[in-house]
Amino acid sequence: MKPYAEVIGDPIAHSKSPLIHSFWLDQLGLDAEYRRFHVKPDDLGAYFDSRRADPNWRGCNVTVPHKLVALDHVADPGDVRGSIGAINTVFRGEGGDWIGTNTDAAGFHAPIAGLDLTKQPVAVIGAGGAARAILFALSRLGVGRVTVLNRNPLKAAALLSTFGLKGDALPLTAPLPAAKLLVNASTLGMTGQPPLEIDLSPLPDDAVVYDAVYAPIETPLLAQAHARGLDTVDGLEMLVGQAALAFELFFGVAPPRDRDDELRAQLLA
Repeated sequence: MKPYAEVIGDPIAHSKSPLIHSFWLDQLGLDAEYRRFHVKPDDLGAYFDSRRADPNWRGCNVTVPHKLVALDHVADPGDVRGSIGAINTVFRGEGGDWIGTNTDAAGFHAPIAGLDLTKQPVAVIGAGGAARAILFALSRLGVGRVTVLNRNPLKAAALLSTFGLKGDALPLTAPLPAAKLLVNASTLGMTGQPPLEIDLSPLPDDAVVYDAVYAPIETPLLAQAHARGLDTVDGLEMLVGQAALAFELFFGVAPPRDRDDELRAQLLA
């Protein structure tokens, strides 16, 4: 049997991770596989127990709703629990332990690395695992006030405190601030999920709208931003960025990022 890695979540059928990793495996000529596997919350412990016994398993990407709970089932030598507080990747360490890490923060930052956010106001929608990685990244960029909009503002306030960010925790129905960067870190607007209903008119004309949702690629949020003439970043950019870091942890070689245009065309087909 071939070495393999996979992505787990509930739901999981929408995941484009198998296409991304399979593209890179094919380009590099590696005899390995990358799959998707549906794991319900009650089955997470049993999943990790079964995979640990499989010598061909190279690890997994972790998506909704397992990013926080998965930490209970793996080693955490980098203290991801104490920093981001959520993982999206599990891989085999040099000592044989299964290690949890998070490639979302770096994947989020890569597309906006050229954007100067120093002391600039930022708004983030959501307070789940993806939001934790994004807020962690923002805390390292010297941003100004951060407004987190979430169904549960208390949870949002706790995250601001966790990452040492000054700002406001507001309900989803609150109006946006005049933010330089707006990030949707929730599942709202994803295929099969409720829509994200939000008014972008408070944003300045030089604002950037970033949607971590990638199914569909053109979310209603991005469509509204395009109608305003705002710069946008879609979820595929973050997805490919975090996947590249995970791929190297799984298979021991960097993916061919010089083929990103070809990969993106396949993802959009």
